[in-house]
Amino acid sequence: MRILLVEDDADLGPAIARALRAENFAVDLATDGIDGAHLGETELFDAAVLDLGLPGKDGVTVLGEWRRAGRTMPVLILTAREAWSDKVAGFKAGADDYMVKPFRVEELVMRLRALVRRAAGHAAARVTCGPLAFETQTGQFELDGMPLKLTAFEWRVLSALMLRKEAVIERLDLLERVYEGDADVDSNSLEVIVGRLRRKIGATMIETVRGRGYRLTASVAP
Repeated sequence: MRILLVEDDADLGPAIARALRAENFAVDLATDGIDGAHLGETELFDAAVLDLGLPGKDGVTVLGEWRRAGRTMPVLILTAREAWSDKVAGFKAGADDYMVKPFRVEELVMRLRALVRRAAGHAAARVTCGPLAFETQTGQFELDGMPLKLTAFEWRVLSALMLRKEAVIERLDLLERVYEGDADVDSNSLEVIVGRLRRKIGATMIETVRGRGYRLTASVAP
């Protein structure tokens, strides 16, 4: 899961980014409304965390631009503004959730996971595919009922595949969901991660669709 964080506070922004990365999210941080608007319109994100009082361009304006540009990623507004009129303006602009500072990071993480899960079409918190289960509220994967130990990159790839199980995910799409925008990505890195996942969950569950990408499936190839 790749998150766009638009927060101008020099201490809070990096602190939130570190906390989200500790939960296996890939995070791109923008510190003003202009950069945030550009990233949200040109890069692929699973969700965005957006402050309202931003330099250059305020958060409501940024969100409105994203929605008019056809960007459908879930957006959670995180702001010190708690007036009802600010909440109404945020939701009218296209926000999916609203949190007021100060806040608990644990709640932010759970709300983001829920937003991403629902955006992928899953109402229940537990998503399954054959012997594999994903507890989206905690971020824990299980295989045959046993916890599955994953690296951050493996978790990002498997969560992307799991939330879109039985559908082909383009290789570029997966790469954009795994790595942050400034990452130096090796051309074979995705294949290496998929290879490690196959050794952990079984070789047949992740299918390579030649020329396109990968598909997580419960069907066992003959």
